[in-house]
Amino acid sequence: MSELLPWTSKVADDLCVIRSLHTEAINHDPAITFFQTGSQIAGRPSFGSWMSYGLGSANQNLPAFVVLISKDRIDQPLYSRLWGNGFLPSQHQGVLFRSGKDPVLYLQNPDGVSGESRRRLLDRWAEMEHLQFRDLGDPEINARVAQYEMAYRMQTSVPDVMNLSGEPESVFELYGPEAKNPGTFAANCLLARRLAERDVRFIQLYHPGWDQHGGLPGGIRRQCADVDRASYALITDLKQRGMLDDTLVIWGGEFGRTNYSQGKLTATDYGRDHHPRCFSVWMAGGGIRGGVSYGRTDDFGYNIVEDPVHVHDLQATALHQLGIHHERLTFRFQGRDYRLTDVHGKVIQPILA
Repeated sequence: MSELLPWTSKVADDLCVIRSLHTEAINHDPAITFFQTGSQIAGRPSFGSWMSYGLGSANQNLPAFVVLISKDRIDQPLYSRLWGNGFLPSQHQGVLFRSGKDPVLYLQNPDGVSGESRRRLLDRWAEMEHLQFRDLGDPEINARVAQYEMAYRMQTSVPDVMNLSGEPESVFELYGPEAKNPGTFAANCLLARRLAERDVRFIQLYHPGWDQHGGLPGGIRRQCADVDRASYALITDLKQRGMLDDTLVIWGGEFGRTNYSQGKLTATDYGRDHHPRCFSVWMAGGGIRGGVSYGRTDDFGYNIVEDPVHVHDLQATALHQLGIHHERLTFRFQGRDYRLTDVHGKVIQPILA
């Protein structure tokens, strides 16, 4: 907690702050890939895809894994492989919901094509695909059919979940005025709650803009203002609706920042470099103990001195709280059994409620 996060401090009793997380990568691409997939090398399934594969879908009209990205805050590139399915069947990939007229690109029928004709087309096409599956036995054929059927149902379900007009004014007062501005972090937090209400298994929010190698004093204030009230509101909203007990919220980034200045240090301008040795994330709900911190760094915030937590440990703990043993969630590919935590990871037992 700090003066930059006054709203988040109000829900401190619901948060578990892990202060001793560490990672293996020092640059953005491998670090965020590692955080999302358990490997620095691109091509593995993402966390949400593993969850979809392990738990399946609880809503047949929406994807099991949805991605939301804040607008106007891109400083480092985000690429679709971060929510990709890797070598898992393609129906487990994340679906990016965008702000604006078309939340999911190419979802609606083109001009001149009715819903009835689209339904007939899909039925005939599925018949041909099933014939091909009988000949070839490729599971991706059935996955493709399932994706097209999901897209057809999403023509109705996506506009419904994206329509915030039915939310009472008290909800917008909770999340703040930016919640009425589609594509902001606040609007995405509100949308995440609506998706969770509809049993979407895994919802990933990205809020870029934290890479302050320079201009940190102004940049960090802007970023914290973007996320502070909305994060508080999401926790509060879930708790008021009785959803926090079975919804796991994780807030963090791919690595930390140095405790010393990068570049020239002045009263109004300085920066901080990447620091993988130790950084903090917080978790809430989903059977995680609230009002506690775990781990400790040295007095300079440079190295961990107590209870280190590896990225694979965090992944193993999240899977555990969602009902999955991380060593048993595997998929055989090219002669080897793969899993999100690779051959590592242990559940952080002391933070479990």
